[in-house]
Amino acid sequence: MRLFASDLHLDPARPDITGQFLEFLAGPAREAGALYLLGDLFEAWLGDDSPDPLGQQVIDALAMLSVAGIALFVMQGNRDFLIGQGFCEAVGGTLLTDPTIVTLGAERVLLTHGDALCTGDAGYQRLRSLVRDPEVQGAFLSLQVERRRDLAAQARAGSRAHLAAADEYITDVSQGAVERALADAGASILLHGHTHRPGVHRFRVAGRDCTRIVLGDWHHRGSVLRWDGTGYELLELPR
Repeated sequence: MRLFASDLHLDPARPDITGQFLEFLAGPAREAGALYLLGDLFEAWLGDDSPDPLGQQVIDALAMLSVAGIALFVMQGNRDFLIGQGFCEAVGGTLLTDPTIVTLGAERVLLTHGDALCTGDAGYQRLRSLVRDPEVQGAFLSLQVERRRDLAAQARAGSRAHLAAADEYITDVSQGAVERALADAGASILLHGHTHRPGVHRFRVAGRDCTRIVLGDWHHRGSVLRWDGTGYELLELPR
């Protein structure tokens, strides 16, 4: 059995989310063969060299899960795109490229955080390309941690203002981008987060039945996809 989650946005200001996630790691996650975290585990990640107390607490909990024999896979999101090999080595996990193809039972499944599919938001896509530039990341990581923290806070404020002004369709995935991603991957199932709009969407592409599964955020409750030999189920975890 494999479990998938994304968009926890762990933050010192939301101890309720952290508490639920730590309980999840100590309980239901121990029953899985693997746990996949598909981006935005943290509200902000300033670099593997500077985990704050919350970050270290989560690293320790994930490392304990790995020691217990559960395979752990981590994907970067738009909030924590600076998670790297150092973080994954500390937790005993594997850093996934975005997108990644996995085989679940007889299904070829495309995993992605989801933000690259929001092609209607041209401004965001330009920013996404910029912050993933290795030179830009290197310059940011060369700064003192306090300066990084200030810049991250400014970026989050700008993001909130952008989302408040944007039409809803712009901040959701583009159906055309979804169909192209599935065709390029030779897959019929896409699993992603990012949009905070959990659900299961079925459609046809070039005569093929396809499915898009969207993980929810953890702001008010947990959201986990459970996939085992009987199929998949998108679960809400009450808080």
